[in-house]
Amino acid sequence: MQPDLSVVFPVYNEEENVPLLLDEIAAALDGKGWTYEMVAVDDGSTDRSLAVLHAAKAKYPNLRVLALEKNSGQTAALDAAWRGARGTYVVSLDADLQNDPADIPPMMRKLEETGADMVIGVRVNRNDTWSRKVQSRIGNGVRNWITNDDVTDTGCSLKLAKRKAIEPVRLYTGMHRFLPTLVRHAGFKVVEMPVNHRARKYGVSKYGVMNRAARGLMDCLAVRWMGKRMLHYTVREDE
Repeated sequence: MQPDLSVVFPVYNEEENVPLLLDEIAAALDGKGWTYEMVAVDDGSTDRSLAVLHAAKAKYPNLRVLALEKNSGQTAALDAAWRGARGTYVVSLDADLQNDPADIPPMMRKLEETGADMVIGVRVNRNDTWSRKVQSRIGNGVRNWITNDDVTDTGCSLKLAKRKAIEPVRLYTGMHRFLPTLVRHAGFKVVEMPVNHRARKYGVSKYGVMNRAARGLMDCLAVRWMGKRMLHYTVREDE
């Protein structure tokens, strides 16, 4: 049976965080009226993350575990998660516990109230270093200026969307941060809402903020190019 919601997350060397994350997702969604599945994508972890995920299936039969053959990066892991999701709605979050699963029900309500196709989180009270916050703010400004968009927090992984809004989007390396812009390019409505953000408890950050500035600039220009050349037309069949 198709679940109402798929909760998807990439995992790369997060063996301490995975059990806590699964417990938090269950606490946030059990009894809320939605059927849901959890979809974890192991991105070639070198610790016990994959083994921990498989063991957790005994406790959570609605957990599905996908595994990439080798470490392929955050975009690939997220793309595999979104493509592998079976729910009518799909929500993504990080496995490091910095995103709060308790924000998922309010995001579902926001989607319904606004009639939007996608809700993206804006992190409040960010628990990151000063340099990471500054880097993120500058990056957001540059991306919006080049792509002609107004996304407040492109780095927030907590994103909820109707699966039909994600299916037309094709990602390339590094493009996961532009997902809201690409969804808008495809003709869907995107809204924002504030979400919680927590300090990392275990492990260290595995995925960089933007890797290198030059690469980020190239990604922005690519998205701008795609937006200007997106096909928009209406067709009818004449009798």
